[in-house]
Amino acid sequence: MCFALDEVDLGTQENGEFLVDINDPLAAGIGDLIDMEEPDIPEEIPVMAVRDIVVFNYMIIPLFVGRSASVEAVQEALAEDKLLMLATQKDSSLDEPGPEDIFSTGMVCMIMRTLKLPDGRLKVLVQAIQKAEIKEYVEVEPFLKAKIELIVPPEDAEMTVEVEALMRNVRDQTEKILSIKGVLSSELQAILNGIEEPGRLADLVVSNLRLKTAESQSVLETHDSVARLRKVLEYLNKELEVSTMQAKIQSEAKEEMGRTQREYYLREQIMALKKELGDFDEKSEEIEELRMRFKKMRMPSLVKKEGLKQLGRLEMMHPDGSEANTIRTYLDWLLDVPWRKVTKDHLDLKQAKDILDEDHYGLDEIKERILEYLAVRKLNKTTKGPILCFVGPPGVGKTSLGRSIARAMGRKFYRFSLGGMRDEAEIRGHRRTYVGAMPGRIIQGLKTVQTSNPIFMLDEIDKVGADYRGDPSSALLEVLDPEQNNEFSDHYLNLPYDLSKVMFITTANMADTIPGPLMDRMELITLSGYTLEEKLEIAKRYLLPRQIKENGINPKHIKLDDETISLIISHYTREAGLRNLEREIGKVCRKVARRIAEGGKGPYTVSKRTLAKYLGQFKVVPEEDEGMNMPGLVTGLAWTEVGGEILTIEMSLLAGKGGLNLTGQLGDVMKESAQAALTVCRAKLSKFKLPDDYFETKDLHIHVPAGAIPKDGPSAGITMAVAIYSAMIGKPVKKGLAMTGEITLRGRVLPIGGLKEKALAALRANLTTIIIPHQNKKDLVEIPEDLRDKLTFIPVKNIDQVFRKAFD
Repeated sequence: MCFALDEVDLGTQENGEFLVDINDPLAAGIGDLIDMEEPDIPEEIPVMAVRDIVVFNYMIIPLFVGRSASVEAVQEALAEDKLLMLATQKDSSLDEPGPEDIFSTGMVCMIMRTLKLPDGRLKVLVQAIQKAEIKEYVEVEPFLKAKIELIVPPEDAEMTVEVEALMRNVRDQTEKILSIKGVLSSELQAILNGIEEPGRLADLVVSNLRLKTAESQSVLETHDSVARLRKVLEYLNKELEVSTMQAKIQSEAKEEMGRTQREYYLREQIMALKKELGDFDEKSEEIEELRMRFKKMRMPSLVKKEGLKQLGRLEMMHPDGSEANTIRTYLDWLLDVPWRKVTKDHLDLKQAKDILDEDHYGLDEIKERILEYLAVRKLNKTTKGPILCFVGPPGVGKTSLGRSIARAMGRKFYRFSLGGMRDEAEIRGHRRTYVGAMPGRIIQGLKTVQTSNPIFMLDEIDKVGADYRGDPSSALLEVLDPEQNNEFSDHYLNLPYDLSKVMFITTANMADTIPGPLMDRMELITLSGYTLEEKLEIAKRYLLPRQIKENGINPKHIKLDDETISLIISHYTREAGLRNLEREIGKVCRKVARRIAEGGKGPYTVSKRTLAKYLGQFKVVPEEDEGMNMPGLVTGLAWTEVGGEILTIEMSLLAGKGGLNLTGQLGDVMKESAQAALTVCRAKLSKFKLPDDYFETKDLHIHVPAGAIPKDGPSAGITMAVAIYSAMIGKPVKKGLAMTGEITLRGRVLPIGGLKEKALAALRANLTTIIIPHQNKKDLVEIPEDLRDKLTFIPVKNIDQVFRKAFD
């Protein structure tokens, strides 16, 4: 509480109207109340909004006027009768308050002095002379001007015993607060005791209490002087409680500081006595142990120099100090990080190949890339580690492949997920100035594996986020750049660390969401998914033995032949990876485990005939069983982040007026493909031997199930065109046919992406013939030979070829 007749302690602020320095020449002499004749107050008067202050009667206030509307209002008042209405705005954050943002009750003030600044702003000294209420605004631009009604205060109540007691209580509480804060003086007591009117005393006290704006406004809008004084007393009681508690806290803090200082001097004296007596000094012993560790440990000279410097600082500090704990933790990190400790690579290529083949079936491209790196490493010991990015749907073995690579190379393996990471400090670490600071995940991982050349797997790099705490993907640019990461700087260590020996492997479900600069630093290797034969081999070699072991049974307890496993793959799962397949095999093993636990002997043979008892009815119905051979029904192929999928497009022709209705949550690109397909079919009506007005009497409805799943992408153009044509001629497309490709208005077929994933999806759905764009013919070499042998690919250049190949 700042108590003086002419001061309101609000500070300064560059946002409009706030108090200036009381020692400013403009405010000279404001300690004296100015007695002036009450001027004639007009009915209409300029209005200026003030914030964070409620003006009360008799107040003399220096104001800093900066807003253009406020400057205009002051200038208008100076040009007329120097009278100005000051009203408090409801929300102090508004820079340009309107009439609805200002309290209606305020004070009419007389402008006493002004000082114009070079930048156009004003310093103004005003005195409040009369309370008034705004009835309506007559002007809003360029400043506020309102019609007001003066509020004539009721005559002060008779000085009864109750009123006298109330005034004394207010004076006593005010003096107590000032005494607690150490600012009570005889002059202030004289001012308080010299005021005899209850209303004036209330206004004087409340104007110097640090109340919320709404509370001060509530007092201003209370016109009865005794009621106003009661409100002020209520606020004074609350302020006295706060001030008393504040003084108590300060006193306790001072006592605590004194106690801590005494304990420090006593400990120093005890240490000195122990030193004289030759007793054990734990701190000195610890410092010497740390110094010897720094001298013996193999680390860069810059790191050793910094460590010894911080150790010297720690030696001069008291062990109980907060900074001493921070430095001690920092020194532990410097000593625990493996600066030059490496593991020896296994450079036997045949052994490495055997390990990779033992752990994973297929994936020849990735195995070839690892063996190439080992061959180069064998010939050039200083080569930098590659930065690989495995892109593929979930469950194809990206993470487990990283573990196998580490085992084949004889290196330590460390994995952490980037999915959902939004804080840059997770990569670079926190600065040591923060409480609880620690290094980033990169340095933490190196400390965990205790080697400077591990294999780091960064999972889900396509799901890194960003917010106000920074962008982790930008921090990863330095980590994953072989030309920069030899001097990676963690914010916590604040020393360069060589990451060039680390082999980084990242994983992603899709490459589209990886930032371009980050993608440029990585070598992308795509894992598309597995064929039925590959899944069968993986299930026999890896999944079934693992589930048998995890469920506590022996191989002799269960018999599962190839035909049954193939049935599980084709009728209980539809996926690019293997996770659901492993779940279904695990379900079978659990049911067998229960029988064994209940006393059964086994073995239990799970055959094609008995499989439904273990897994229930088929979960996947083959496409040929869904009535696909109908006019207007065509199967397309789509790529998703979880692999390839088939896309059924249904087309119906109805009587109408040429409308096109698209359903199935189609995105903008697919909607445009449908419109382009319709235009192509319209252009070929004469070739179809149909009248030119054929579509004017028909409505077209194209639907893509399932309707709850959003769909989009640039590869459904020819599928939609064939669906329209099939419905027009009333003939179904060939059985077992799928297609993919985009279409132009001239009927050209454009290339698409994800051909391998789409081919796998077609094979899973027993679709053996695929129409593809002619420009994708070059991509067929990426499809395994055994897969190409089971499928027939038909390259096409234009829509006419598509129509010819799609129908018998």
